[in-house]
Amino acid sequence: MKLLLTALAALFLIPLSSLRAADPAKASNAALAAVQAADDARTAAMKSGSREQLGQIFSDELNYTHSTGEIDTKASFIDKLATGKTKYLSFDYEKRNFTIPAPGIALMTGRVHVRTVSGGNTNENVLSFLSVWRLEKGQWRFLAWQSCKLPTK
Repeated sequence: MKLLLTALAALFLIPLSSLRAADPAKASNAALAAVQAADDARTAAMKSGSREQLGQIFSDELNYTHSTGEIDTKASFIDKLATGKTKYLSFDYEKRNFTIPAPGIALMTGRVHVRTVSGGNTNENVLSFLSVWRLEKGQWRFLAWQSCKLPTK
């Protein structure tokens, strides 16, 4: 019993820094850079409409809620983009912030100017958004998007 108590006491005396990663700030910065790169690839893929690229970036559980309230899954959104039913002409961020609130989860918030063509109509919107990225099998995948229209300046 005395040996057990001694071992437990030693565990509590180990500096917490020795239980952490060598440099958590560098690890966090690397993860944020990786998510930003994944988002850059996502916007490029959305503009190109490439089924292959979109399939690699979108999570199988994608929930994409448009500013109109319409909701797409991975399959329905890829179909719209690949067939040209919806075409993204531009996707210009005014502000884009990333945080990692838990391991393997990244949140992106911001404001973006989006130009699309849908149903033969060109639409220009300024959106406030929240998106969720999840680390799946070592790759950041786009899990969710929700946006609302903002008044133009």
